[in-house]
Amino acid sequence: MLGPRLQMKLAQKQILTPGLVQMVTILQLNRLELKEMINQEMVDNPVLEESLDGTQEISPEELQPLLEAERSSDPADREMLEMANIQLESESREVVDGAAIPSSEMPADSPEATEPGETTTTDPFDEIDFGSFFDDYLDPGYKSPAAEPSEKPSFETFLSSPQTLPDYLRSQLSLVILDEEIRDAAETIIGNLDEDGYLIASMEEMAEQGSFTMPVVEAALKAVQGLDPAGIAARNLQECLLLQLESKNGCGGVAWQIITDHMRQLEMRQFKELAKALGRPQEHIDIAVAMIRHLDPRPGMRFSGPGERAIEPDVYFIRDGEDFIIQMNDDDLPQLRLNGDYRKMLDRDQGSTKDVRDYVRDRYSSAIQLMKSIEQRKQTILRVCEAIRRRQNEFLSQGIDCLLPMMIKDVAEEVGVHPSTVSRAVANKYAHTPHGVYELRYFFSEAVQGPSGGEVPLLLLKRKVKKMIEEEDKKHPLTDDQITAKLLADGIEVTRRTVAKYREDLKIPSTHQRRVRD
Repeated sequence: MLGPRLQMKLAQKQILTPGLVQMVTILQLNRLELKEMINQEMVDNPVLEESLDGTQEISPEELQPLLEAERSSDPADREMLEMANIQLESESREVVDGAAIPSSEMPADSPEATEPGETTTTDPFDEIDFGSFFDDYLDPGYKSPAAEPSEKPSFETFLSSPQTLPDYLRSQLSLVILDEEIRDAAETIIGNLDEDGYLIASMEEMAEQGSFTMPVVEAALKAVQGLDPAGIAARNLQECLLLQLESKNGCGGVAWQIITDHMRQLEMRQFKELAKALGRPQEHIDIAVAMIRHLDPRPGMRFSGPGERAIEPDVYFIRDGEDFIIQMNDDDLPQLRLNGDYRKMLDRDQGSTKDVRDYVRDRYSSAIQLMKSIEQRKQTILRVCEAIRRRQNEFLSQGIDCLLPMMIKDVAEEVGVHPSTVSRAVANKYAHTPHGVYELRYFFSEAVQGPSGGEVPLLLLKRKVKKMIEEEDKKHPLTDDQITAKLLADGIEVTRRTVAKYREDLKIPSTHQRRVRD
């Protein structure tokens, strides 16, 4: 019979400490992301500040004894320890070789230096921090609005964000005069567009979803398709192109006839057959094809694409004679240091409360861990780049044609770290070389059996296939079998299926689609 019950279970788990999680997170940040993160940490952590002259007010080594001293402070259960005859560490230090320190050497204000007639009693409850106890273990319950911390809106809420396709369409739809039911159906249509701007739901599904009649949905679709950009809310590529031609007053023209009735011949680039089928001169067909090429098959992509992304190299490979020097790009990267003004708040003799001391100690510990993680990131990237320099020295000296196969696991073994660490170290990071700026992942490529038993990087093999196709006769393009035969003649062992896969990865059409007919 099923019923609620309590059960204890002992298990071992491998978990990441917060410091290790932070170190892994910082390792995979690129330079721009790291700079943004450091600036945010300086805002959140008052003990962190930027060192403009490269000096330190207080080093982590100087601060560590103060942090440890606070952790080894007098416990709150002193009375229980004394009853159990357990001597505290602070008291044991006053005993030297079994003899107590003479009272004459005691400070005048110490309890041992008081007059014999005077007796001092210590209330054991003074040793207990009831405030922190209740804060940690008891629910404070209702708080008045005045006691609640007031959170002001962040400045990030006022920053402009990229305009999405639905927002852009709704802003136009609000200016169109429509019946309320048609407007609701148009909102439903906008909500069923993919990132390319195509309608992904059928008319029947949207009518059922919003309890609309089919005439209402059709009127709403016509209203949405009349918005900018042209070609939006199309149900297929043919309709998308026709909507764009309609916006250009191209209804009934040669381009309209080609898209309406001869899409297959257009895809196969059979322009001569198009001229015969339409009974038009070849010049008219060429003009129509040129117009079609200027149409956008993905009209909504400009609103949903990733956009331009600023790239700054994280590492420089600088030529030094026949060798190369590796230098981290630390320009404009804030150099952190610890603010020593908060050090006195760790001393209880200065009148700091326990909450203040705990907060300052936590902020100092967090700042030290952050500085260690940033330095660890720098050293890991440098070690990985040193391995890249040793393995890709010919590429750095002569160019991309001398790129050698290199696997992440091989570099990880050489550096002495896990492959996932190398993968994070090169993720989204760029290197400035004598031949341009490359992503660090660009240097890693699988190997393909090459001439004389050697190995050829997969990247160079794809470039070779692309170059063959670019130099082919457009009237008689190379087949995958012919490309395979040429590679085999050069000593590169590949199959026809592999060549076809590489061609598809490069987004190169098939032989029939590349052929240009007279």
